[in-house]
Amino acid sequence: MDDNKLILITLLVKLGVAAAVASALARSRTFQRLLFAERRHHDQTAALLAFLLVPLTLGVWVRTTVPNFLAADISFETVILMGLLVGPGWAMLGGAVLSVPAVFHHEFLALPFNVALGLAAGILGRFVEREEIWSFTPFIDLSLYRWVRRNLIKPRIDRQFLMLFLIAVFEICREWVHREYPGRLFALTTDALGLQVVVWLCAPIVVGIVLKVWNALRIEIKLEEQKRLLLEARLDALQRQINPHFLFNTLNSIASLVRMKPELAREMTVKLANILRALLKDHDTYVPLSEELSFTDDYLDIEVVRFGPEKLRVEKDIDPLTLEVLVPSILLQPLIENSIKHGLEPRINGGTVTLRSRLNGDRVLIEVADDGVGMGNKPASALSRNGAGIGMTNVRERLEVLYGKQASFSVVSNPGRGTLVSIEIPAGESQGLATRVPQPAGAPWR
Repeated sequence: MDDNKLILITLLVKLGVAAAVASALARSRTFQRLLFAERRHHDQTAALLAFLLVPLTLGVWVRTTVPNFLAADISFETVILMGLLVGPGWAMLGGAVLSVPAVFHHEFLALPFNVALGLAAGILGRFVEREEIWSFTPFIDLSLYRWVRRNLIKPRIDRQFLMLFLIAVFEICREWVHREYPGRLFALTTDALGLQVVVWLCAPIVVGIVLKVWNALRIEIKLEEQKRLLLEARLDALQRQINPHFLFNTLNSIASLVRMKPELAREMTVKLANILRALLKDHDTYVPLSEELSFTDDYLDIEVVRFGPEKLRVEKDIDPLTLEVLVPSILLQPLIENSIKHGLEPRINGGTVTLRSRLNGDRVLIEVADDGVGMGNKPASALSRNGAGIGMTNVRERLEVLYGKQASFSVVSNPGRGTLVSIEIPAGESQGLATRVPQPAGAPWR
């Protein structure tokens, strides 16, 4: 019989060992991916077992060689976890591997017992829903009255209680085999009934602790995934925005040109179709600046036809080395639309929209400028927050979502002289998707 005080200390240390091993494994990205995969190939399941078996088989070996360090052996609980999470076949294999150090220590019943335990735990895992496994806790509803009342109203199998009961029964079976065949199977035993009950309940508590640690990580990963999907949905909605007035005015312009200038009307229709196709298709979050400029060319060509080449002029000062830099898709069109609508359209003689880009170290600077009427006497900070219209707000929100504080967005406007919108973003890795662009020597800038 083991010393009762040693048993209590062993049980406490075992809880700590289980929590420490579960937390250490959870830090590995590879282990997370394998553990939470909806479906696994055989090689992935084998890799998952390797994560569990390498440290825990070593724990069994430590228990057999280091006196009074019994808490290192949590093979019993590990076999149950493998059965619940990966199925009976793999749990039987894992149980056999975990028994190797014990067999070398002349505990010959460890091998058949672990294999049988893996089979039983695997069958239990097939019977219980996956979400019930992840939510398993040994601290079931302690109100016997509520439990009885709930099952009298609607009789059902309480799987949480079933898991707790069966794991305790497995532990009782291990103790019985240990008493019948001393030295052939390891188990903690004592003649104190109260302490022995604690030993029986320790196994489901260890299983529950490990599942709680991993389930907390699983929930966190799911929340991160939901947050990512929400951001993608938000970005997609922002990218697909188009001013209905632009669409209405373009269609009116096309209608007016159909009889007098059918070829120009056809050309405008094709360009409008290109714009709508770009807005409606599933596209990447980031595109090369050259592709973004191609999209804005279609938009500007339509606007030039609408306003006339004598009233709307377009100038470009694009550094060729910025053309392959990845930028958020549909980034410039809202800014150009804002310049035309609020800057040049109110002006009788129209004006010029200028697009510029240049590299500045490991960042790229993109500017949209106009020489229109300006945006009033508000300071630049106020303009970039509130006074820049829906288009600028759209761009500003997308930059915040994609880059956070790594991006800068500024608006400078002078009444009667025009408005300058400047965007500066990383030119290297746009959220890990871009290829670093070297800084040119003496890049031209006018």
